[in-house]
Amino acid sequence: MKKYEGLFILNTAGKEEGVKEAIDKISAEITEAGAKVETVQKMDKRNFTRIASKKHTSGFYVNMIFECQPAVVAQLQTKFALNPEVFRVLFSILPPQPPARTIPQPVA
Repeated sequence: MKKYEGLFILNTAGKEEGVKEAIDKISAEITEAGAKVETVQKMDKRNFTRIASKKHTSGFYVNMIFECQPAVVAQLQTKFALNPEVFRVLFSILPPQPPARTIPQPVA
C-alpha cells in the first residue's frame, strides 16, 4: 500500500455551514473504498485567482493523507468527479519517509 495526498476543493456556494458534513462524507467515502485516512487538514475558504466559471469564485480547501492500493485511487477519482460537493480534486503519491535517525549518546 502507498500513501497518497488528496487535495479537495469543496463547492461551498451558499452553504458555508455544511463544510464539516461534506468533509465527513468525503472521509467516509475514502474509508468505504478500502483506504485508511490518516490526517485531515481543513484549510480556509480561498478566492480563486483565475475564475473558470462565474458560478464558482471561491472554494474551501481540504487536504487528506490516506493509505491505499493504487487501484483505489482511480475509483476515488471517478467517484469524486460525479460528486457535486467536490469542485476539484487532486491526488498525488507521497514520497516514502526516511527512517528517523537516532543520535548516538556519548559513552562516559
